[in-house]
Amino acid sequence: MQPYVFPYIGYFQLIYASEVFVFYDDVHFINRGWINRNRILVNGKDQLFTIPCTDASQNKLIKDVAIQDDPKTMRNLLATIRMTYSKAPFFHDVYQLIERTLLAKKEITISSLAIGSVTNVCDYLGLRKTFRLSSTEYDNRELKKADRLMDICHKEGMSHYINAAGGKEIYTKEYFKADNIDLDFLVPRPVEYAQFNRAFVPWLSIIDVLMFNSIEEINDKILPSFSLE
Repeated sequence: MQPYVFPYIGYFQLIYASEVFVFYDDVHFINRGWINRNRILVNGKDQLFTIPCTDASQNKLIKDVAIQDDPKTMRNLLATIRMTYSKAPFFHDVYQLIERTLLAKKEITISSLAIGSVTNVCDYLGLRKTFRLSSTEYDNRELKKADRLMDICHKEGMSHYINAAGGKEIYTKEYFKADNIDLDFLVPRPVEYAQFNRAFVPWLSIIDVLMFNSIEEINDKILPSFSLE
């Protein structure tokens, strides 16, 4: 999967279901996609936040897109998160995680910031997985989309590939099976939890899930709530 900044729960369900998770960081950046954006809860409604990037373009690879050196923007985002979630039951620990991620001095590309957001959340939840970077591990960008994914599976010694549900529009089980790889698509089940006793707003950033649910609840109830099709 492309690295996304604090993605929604379905992204972490893919990690939960995997032995090896590959950050697909050497594919093209998607303007107005989810790589540098997501949604949080503000005044009971979803609100989009964006990590500003410098000269972001769909002609660039994700790993080559720099984030703007603008501490004010990050601090404004942190202030919004603090304002809206300060009374959430798990605010203290989760806010520290978010602050540590967004203010990390070493994260100068959107790829590194997004990957840091994902791995920091996995550390918090105790998800011990093997993570790879496609840009440094496989040297196969000349291959077509599906062929490249199958090549990665073979290089990892894997015969089962799990893709997000949206992959149904791109990949077929038959094509993968012809190369001795089983393909499944992960479909998250709807999950609800209390959000300040207001009407539930689904599919927000993992930030929202973490703020309102304990580590145990996430691991035992929310992460396993999906089907493979």
